[in-house]
Amino acid sequence: MSSFLASIVYILCGLTSLACTVLLVRGYLRSGVRLLMWTSLFFAALTVDNIILFFDLIVYPEVKWLVLVRHAAAFTGLLLLLFGLIWDSE
Repeated sequence: MSSFLASIVYILCGLTSLACTVLLVRGYLRSGVRLLMWTSLFFAALTVDNIILFFDLIVYPEVKWLVLVRHAAAFTGLLLLLFGLIWDSE
């Protein structure tokens, strides 16, 4: 895949996860359901992960430590979602 198409895909993935975050936050603010809060935090971490992915593979491909930061963002999001699912289970 060319670098231009890859950058378009990475940007669209970041925008999609940002849209999911915004919609989930709006739903949480309207309804107050705590599971929506945890999933919105998960998608916020996914948004950060997608932004770092773009910078890691397109903007700064020679920097190797961005992979660790990207995986840390994804792992943080998964931990938040897992904590929310366990904490709010009935």
